[in-house]
Amino acid sequence: MQRLAQITLIACAALLCGTAARADVTLNSVRVAAKDTEALAKFYKAAFGMEEVNRIQGGGGPEIFLNFGGSVDAAKANKGLPVVLMHRDSDELKDPIAHVIFNVTDMTATVAAIKAAGGTMTGDPRPFGNTGIVIGIAIDPVGNRIELIQRAAAR
Repeated sequence: MQRLAQITLIACAALLCGTAARADVTLNSVRVAAKDTEALAKFYKAAFGMEEVNRIQGGGGPEIFLNFGGSVDAAKANKGLPVVLMHRDSDELKDPIAHVIFNVTDMTATVAAIKAAGGTMTGDPRPFGNTGIVIGIAIDPVGNRIELIQRAAAR
């Protein structure tokens, strides 16, 4: 009888674990690292029209929060998720994965702004299959990759 009770308890625990509701989880922000977060903030402001909305002084340098907006007040009021620039000791890391993904409405103008602000492209933006979507990969001045997605025009 005790063995049956143990098996029943284990089975009930397994069922509860399998059917338990997930906690409400949402994305908080995107983090990008750089040795000089001040200089990188200037790039993101110039290339993408972002503004500083918060700053926390860290051990190696400031952690700078940026968001989209035509002014600091507009960026602070923006309910979109921020990009957080965090200090790292070296920019020698070369990560091949894009950690920031931006939707853009004009790929040509965005690429021009990235280059004017000191960034580069891995190549020309290209169509993604026959979806009407165009994708480009930019690299900020310290080597972080930025994926750019231009959705198909509404017909």
